[in-house]
Amino acid sequence: MAGPDVDLRQRWAAGQACHGVWSSLPGAVTGEVLARTGVDFVVVDLQHGAVAEAELPGVAAAIGSADAVPLVRTRSPFFADVGRPLDLGARGVIVPNVRDAEHAREVVAACRYAPDGGRSIGRLSGGADQPLVIVMVESATALADLDAVLAVEGIDGVYVGPGDLSLSLGLTGADRRAELREVLSSIIARARAAGVPVGVHAYSGTDAGGYAAEGATIVTVAADAVALGEAVRDHLGVARGH
Repeated sequence: MAGPDVDLRQRWAAGQACHGVWSSLPGAVTGEVLARTGVDFVVVDLQHGAVAEAELPGVAAAIGSADAVPLVRTRSPFFADVGRPLDLGARGVIVPNVRDAEHAREVVAACRYAPDGGRSIGRLSGGADQPLVIVMVESATALADLDAVLAVEGIDGVYVGPGDLSLSLGLTGADRRAELREVLSSIIARARAAGVPVGVHAYSGTDAGGYAAEGATIVTVAADAVALGEAVRDHLGVARGH
């Protein structure tokens, strides 16, 4: 029977939106609680989150036990950092700081065993022989080479980091927000035209729904640390009579 990661790949390829949550908080319990909300995938953030690499087998297993796909944003695009999460239970990776199409091809090769790539045999826990490979578009160089990136064989999607992209393009600040939004819309449209699944990082269902309405299918609806803070503030406000 095909695993949920295979189903995710097939649904994205068919243009269907799949919904997930971003996790920066440590612990297998966190992963399971998030997965049991009914999301299709949970992204464990090794780049900026508090999850330790040694926790991944337990976290990935907890997410998978709740019928969601455990994905990992890797610490970096370096070969070892891409491969380690795949050896420790991740069913796919979202790889940051990808510079251009040639770099994207290197990332794909790091996720594939020979003869298709250079991934080293030695998986310890869970994982997949053909993991999902999603590369991040978050720099001016990646944006400039976007058409070539979208044509790279073996990628399952592109994921836009609007924060870092705005820094790279000099589009920070409220007065440049409309310009940045136009860039994000253009990336979504170009990815759709190329038949490549695309997502834009979002912290709320409202923002995620807006991107999905334009055709994004890798839909991140919330980030756990942000959502937890918002929920506690709301309850605190109610309790204090605000």
